[in-house]
Amino acid sequence: MAQSRRTTSGIEIDTVYSDPPEPGLIGNPGEFPFTRGPYPSMYRGRLWTMRQYAGFGTPEETNRRFKDLLEAGQTGLSVAFDLPTQMGLDSDNPLATGEVGKVGVAIDSLDDMRRLFDGIPLDEVSTSMTINSTAPILLLLYQLVAEERGIAAAQLRGTIQNDILKEYVARGTYIYPPRPSMRLITDVFGYADEHLPQWNTISISGYHIREAGATAAQELAFTIANGLAYVNAAISAGLDVDVFAPRLSFFWNSHNDFFEEVAKFRAARRIWARHMRDDVGAKNPKSWSMRSHTQTAGSTLTAQQPLNNIVRTTIQALAAVLGGTQSLHTNSYDEAVGLPTDESALVALRTQQVIAHESGVAGTVDPLAGSYFVEKLTNDLEAKAEDLLAHIASMGGSVIAIEEGWMQGQIEDSAYREAQRQGSGESVVVGVNRFTSDESEPIPVLDIDPAVEESQKGSVEAWRAGRDQDGVTTALSQVGAVAATDQNLMVATKDALAVGATVGEVSDSLREVFGVYRPGAS
Repeated sequence: MAQSRRTTSGIEIDTVYSDPPEPGLIGNPGEFPFTRGPYPSMYRGRLWTMRQYAGFGTPEETNRRFKDLLEAGQTGLSVAFDLPTQMGLDSDNPLATGEVGKVGVAIDSLDDMRRLFDGIPLDEVSTSMTINSTAPILLLLYQLVAEERGIAAAQLRGTIQNDILKEYVARGTYIYPPRPSMRLITDVFGYADEHLPQWNTISISGYHIREAGATAAQELAFTIANGLAYVNAAISAGLDVDVFAPRLSFFWNSHNDFFEEVAKFRAARRIWARHMRDDVGAKNPKSWSMRSHTQTAGSTLTAQQPLNNIVRTTIQALAAVLGGTQSLHTNSYDEAVGLPTDESALVALRTQQVIAHESGVAGTVDPLAGSYFVEKLTNDLEAKAEDLLAHIASMGGSVIAIEEGWMQGQIEDSAYREAQRQGSGESVVVGVNRFTSDESEPIPVLDIDPAVEESQKGSVEAWRAGRDQDGVTTALSQVGAVAATDQNLMVATKDALAVGATVGEVSDSLREVFGVYRPGAS
């Protein structure tokens, strides 16, 4: 008898699929329920945006990497910020010691943002910023730089991640408690509706949920539940769903189980469309349509035999394309040992270009549609995700499920089970628990010069010394005053940044009003 085979979500895979599955809601591309994609012609009309996540050291160093990637054919920028920037700490804050410029670029002030995008046409590129707690601040700095160059805010295209709920679930770069954090997100929605009509105001992220150990079904359910929480919070704040919802986007992980991942993307669009139309009551078909960015799975990269990661990433990228993503980042093969080198980042970009231009998979829309296996797997994943969504709804929604630790516990259990499977060899990791080798070829690693921290500290100190301190003090006081009301914070924050307030100072003004989140604190 053939050995039983299951997906990460526990769905049993038959040896062969000989009969059509129960009919699901497939439809046509660009039409409800968008199973086959959000646009009628998909890649026949326009290829997905090719992004490479980049950011390290100083703004000047990252700017050079951006220009190299654009020269190599990248079609959008994706900015990684260092940990202090993510946590609302300036580079000279003692808590930032040892972390400045390490996992992304350090941004403290308007001048840093100017240097980061020096010589880059902001009215021509699409920029994605992976930032959450300080997302409103970084978005406003980007807008200010554009306006200094005479570029209208209405011309700017891009995305901020701005997804704070998954930080409490899976990642940890939160600052404030969940409820004031949700207020900041809806403030961004309202502000962008008026000032940044082409900007995607949130990238609701399943990526980090999956990286923390979730199954494909959990990634689907928890991410969509968070998305619905943002939608309901914005409606409660008085915003029109059919105005803000078309600017929402999603950020998915593309993992190793090729067909499960293809089915996951198709199921995600179907679930979101149905909930937005039938439960939320959105009327605009663009409000039902899920647009997505995808990144290959960093958690699958291995330090052992790292060149194997090129193969893993290619398979994952192909699954994302066959699943219908709108934007894609391919991880570099050396990321298990350090930041990507110029060479590894180029190989990762070339992987997307080969898929796009040599494989033929972009030639027709949803080429796996009608496969007995893919359609059955899409239906099964949808059913598993809906069961989880129903449980979250019964608890009162995502915020309560997170505050009570339920989502976190589910992910931890899944991560533990997978660690057991890898430890026993049931789950094969080539080069790690099977097909291992004692021979190891050293690969180049990108090291961040310790002098970067001192340089960046000097930059922020010089910035403070050259500004109108009285104007900054007044503007920061206004940020705190508005935070204590239910008014939108974005204009006061922009005014403070324009006169020279730093990321850390604005964050401190909000900390004084909102407090700081401590998990488990009563």
